[in-house]
Amino acid sequence: MPEIKVTPLGAGQDVGRSCILVSIGGKNIMLDCGMHMGFNDDRRFPDFSYITQNGRLTEFLDCVIISHFHLDHCGALPYMSEMVGYDGPIYMTHPTKAICPILLEDFRKITVDKKGETNFFTSQMIKDCMKKVIPLNLHQTVQVDDELEIKAYYAGHVLGAAMVHIKVGSESVVYTGDYNMTPDRHLGAAWIDKCRPDILISESTYATTIRDSKRCRERDFLKKVHETVERGGKVLIPVFALGRAQELCILLETFWERMNLKAPIYFSTGLTEKANHYYKLFITWTNQKIRKTFVQRNMFEFKHIKAFDRSYADNPGPMVVFATPGMLHAGQSLQIFKKWAGNDKNMVIMPGYCVQGTIGHKILNGQRKLEMEGRATLDVKLQVEYMSFSAHADAKGIMQLIRMAEPRNMLLVHGEAAKMEFLKGKIEQEFSINCYMPANGETVAMTTNPSVPVDISLNLLKREMALGGPLPDPKKPRTMHGTLIMKENSLRLVSPEQALKELGLNEHQLRFTCRVQLQDPHSDPDTLHRIYTHLKSVLKGYTIQHLPDGTVMVESIVIKVSSSAEDTNTKVLLLSWSYQDEDLGSFLSTLLKKGLPSGLC
Repeated sequence: MPEIKVTPLGAGQDVGRSCILVSIGGKNIMLDCGMHMGFNDDRRFPDFSYITQNGRLTEFLDCVIISHFHLDHCGALPYMSEMVGYDGPIYMTHPTKAICPILLEDFRKITVDKKGETNFFTSQMIKDCMKKVIPLNLHQTVQVDDELEIKAYYAGHVLGAAMVHIKVGSESVVYTGDYNMTPDRHLGAAWIDKCRPDILISESTYATTIRDSKRCRERDFLKKVHETVERGGKVLIPVFALGRAQELCILLETFWERMNLKAPIYFSTGLTEKANHYYKLFITWTNQKIRKTFVQRNMFEFKHIKAFDRSYADNPGPMVVFATPGMLHAGQSLQIFKKWAGNDKNMVIMPGYCVQGTIGHKILNGQRKLEMEGRATLDVKLQVEYMSFSAHADAKGIMQLIRMAEPRNMLLVHGEAAKMEFLKGKIEQEFSINCYMPANGETVAMTTNPSVPVDISLNLLKREMALGGPLPDPKKPRTMHGTLIMKENSLRLVSPEQALKELGLNEHQLRFTCRVQLQDPHSDPDTLHRIYTHLKSVLKGYTIQHLPDGTVMVESIVIKVSSSAEDTNTKVLLLSWSYQDEDLGSFLSTLLKKGLPSGLC
């Protein structure tokens, strides 16, 4: 039996470093190629030696697909293509292709230029890697080669994020990347066809969470920011340059306008100016409301939010600063955090998920003394708040996607093991499908039952309907009788009459014959009459005739009686039927072998 194999090289029972290998119909596909934000050594990249110990990856992979531009999904791409070696096609959407190199270059600057790390990709490698990228449009079926085809669907989450449907012959896999099932202020909700894949590979970051109403969270966020600013404190909101940043900027901008507040709001520069430029450029990827108002005014041109300069961090008085990156693991957000951490008037609001090992994760777990670089310790006195404005699907959203796509199997990645285990149980209980959660380096093999598509002639369907019986149900199989014609690699099921006509053949009548011996002391005509009476009482609703030529007919079945030459009490019954009545013929031969009841006249 054919099977599909899935091996996570990253994001197996873990968040970060997404990289999943799928083998389907003889094709090998890499889904995402991310880096882990919690490590600063070799563990930050997926272990590509799993694919091959030496040499390039090109001959082992048919294509690489990147779901969106977050570094835990695309951060290892230049390392994989330029340093390990891969020259095949890399697919991603247009916005991802535009934004990905900017984020990669920004991270390279922090890692190499500021921290002085070696064994890292160069600016030129990022450019060379991006030359291998083929952009995808939503809902466009792309033929990677003669057998492998892929199709992208809208995933919400961030600008340009996509889910991918991968198909080889009749086997298929859907990979969600990161997705959001609820629309927000600047993006729509994820959506996919009822494509019934063999496997749905889904993220499970918030596998055990069912989020409260978004409006309550927004109100709470604005209240906390307002209170801190009112008492003269500073608010740090660590964000990734694209996604939650724009969401929260729109929220604060409208609140500041409504409340006529004067405290400055800043956004760390460079990256975000480019980010907002791309939101304007790819306006069609945003939600309906933004597209409508875009003609009158651009939602991404903020009146109250100004570009941030690092000298502003020391300014007295209240302020709100959005700074990158979102987990406080490096960059400007970490620099500002160090400066403001010692004042209990200040506040840091973490709006999204933080990977283990990052400063963000440590302070959310209540750590108040932090060991920084060079053995220095930092006392955390400011207030720490966590508010999930994360654009990941929660448990309810994941279940909703399963209902939408109707997969045959489920596989969870990009989540914590204990939470996955809980969701796995829920999925198996509610949908009665197998759910897997492999660890990194562990392979799951799933057997598939490939279905062969067959066209059915309208006449045959009409005939089936005329016979009565239940109406066709798309979820329940139904037996159809007809003639299968294979012509130019396509199969058609037609009525036997149509097949004969199309192929110019004459019909051959096939009849099955069976002999049954019976003990009966009566004459042959009497025995035949007794058989006729017996069958009349047993077979209700069938046409049974006693013909003058000395035979009994039940539908197309003919029954003749003759006595044995050796013993006249032994009767030999000859049964003959056409293939249409095969079931009835078998039933009659079994019935008559049991003999005739004694009370028959």
